[in-house]
This record gives sequence, structure tokens and C-alpha cells, in this order.
Amino acid sequence: LARLVETYEDLSKPRPGFSQADRVSTRITAMFEAGEFDVCTVIYNKYVSILTQEVTPLQLIPFQAATENNAEPAEDAGPGGSYEFEPDEEEILAALLPRNLSVQVFRAMLESFASEQASRMTAMENATRNAGDMIDSLTLKYNRTRQAAITSELIEIISGAEAL
Repeated sequence: LARLVETYEDLSKPRPGFSQADRVSTRITAMFEAGEFDVCTVIYNKYVSILTQEVTPLQLIPFQAATENNAEPAEDAGPGGSYEFEPDEEEILAALLPRNLSVQVFRAMLESFASEQASRMTAMENATRNAGDMIDSLTLKYNRTRQAAITSELIEIISGAEAL
């Protein structure tokens, strides 16, 4: 059963900052530790190109290690065998996982901001092109109307001169 717990809008106004992402991730961590949810997924617009953005879900909690081509993570620790961590692994994870959560939230904010700016730029380019087309069309219409008025006046002048 999925439910929307909280939404955050306008985090990119005027520009996304890491402090905003850190506040959001702190709130996510507090809610997760309080048992308010089991899975946290952020949905954001992923910037692909100037014309393409994709709505992308990213599971933040529980943390999932990224694997290449959905393959199982390698169990081999490399040429040295195993590694020793100092301080111990729990302390390292306790420090890195909240930071990773903040970075992932910030990444989603930046991707959404880039997508928004790309959409705005495309919209403004289209509006500029449409305005240019409208200016050209109206200029042509104005010139034709002016030419018709001048021609009409010349005909009246010539007709008046012939009448004399």
C-alpha cells in the first residue's frame, strides 16, 4: 500500500541549495526512524536533454546499492582479500548514509531544476519564434494596407485631374 506522506514544492526557488536538501533528508530520516513509513521514494524530473525530461522514481530508503545491469554485487573484495575499517563499519555507515541521503535528495532537486530551466528555455525559444512570425505577418499586412491606401489616393488624384 503506497501513500503520499509529504510533498515539497518550490524547493528550487530561487535556486536549489544543499541546506534545503539536508533539511528534507533530516525530516525523511526522522520519519523513517519513527516508523511512519517503510519505503521512501522521491519522484523527480530527470534531465535527459534540452527537449526531453523523464519522470523518475528514486528509492531513498531503504538504501539500495546500485548494480550495473541489475547484476548481483561482487562479493570479491579485490586483490587484498578483505578490508579493515577504522572506525568500525557501523560508525562509518552512521556518518555516510545520512550524507548519502542528503546528496540523493540534492541530486533530485538539481535534476528537476535543470529540467525546469530546459523547459523554460524551450518555451521562450518557441514564443520568440512565434512572435517573430507574427511580426513578419503583421508587417506584410500593414505594408499591403498602406500600399492599397496610397494606390487609392493616386487613383483619386488622377481621376480629379482628368475631370478638370
